[in-house]
Amino acid sequence: MPCFNMAAPTESTDASLSFATGQSATVSSAENVSLQYSLLLDHLIGDKRQIKDLNPTVMGALPSPRKTKEEKMIERGMESCAFKSLIACVGGFVLGGAFGVFTAGIDSNVGLDPKDPLRTPTAREVLRDMGQRGMSYAKNFAIVGAMFSCTECIIESHRGKSDWKNAVYSGCVTGGAIGFRAGLKAGVLGCGGFAAFSAAIEYYLR
Repeated sequence: MPCFNMAAPTESTDASLSFATGQSATVSSAENVSLQYSLLLDHLIGDKRQIKDLNPTVMGALPSPRKTKEEKMIERGMESCAFKSLIACVGGFVLGGAFGVFTAGIDSNVGLDPKDPLRTPTAREVLRDMGQRGMSYAKNFAIVGAMFSCTECIIESHRGKSDWKNAVYSGCVTGGAIGFRAGLKAGVLGCGGFAAFSAAIEYYLR
């Protein structure tokens, strides 16, 4: 009987040890699986992901021809701040002219002589006033467009980022420069107004 009494605790001890060993093996196996899964994610979508150059010839597409020096020079010119300012200036001139002619067309006082307001203006006088107002609006829009585009391009090149802040800074500079001709208060108001307007436009577009 004593022998049987000593064998029973030994068997229970061995069983508990084997159960604990099995549990630790299961836990270590689960940890290894999670670790391997984390490493796999790092290599697929994480920081260790290798960015491969997608060659069109490898993917079965037609190879694109190499750009010549003239094409590269044209691209650099089109991406320059001077070209962007020129495009904005021309676009602002056209838009301002159209807007000036439109506002003159709906103005009932266009063509009237201040010295004789009761006299009916002729068609030539009306067209002349419409042209003058359209030219005035066109010049103002062209100046604003060129200033805004140039400052935005310079700020973007300096910051190295293309986000909504560039338009806000450019709007503040443009509005302040235009408003400072009428004084400090007008410059501050112009800066804030143009910045807020630019931020609203960027928020709507993006």
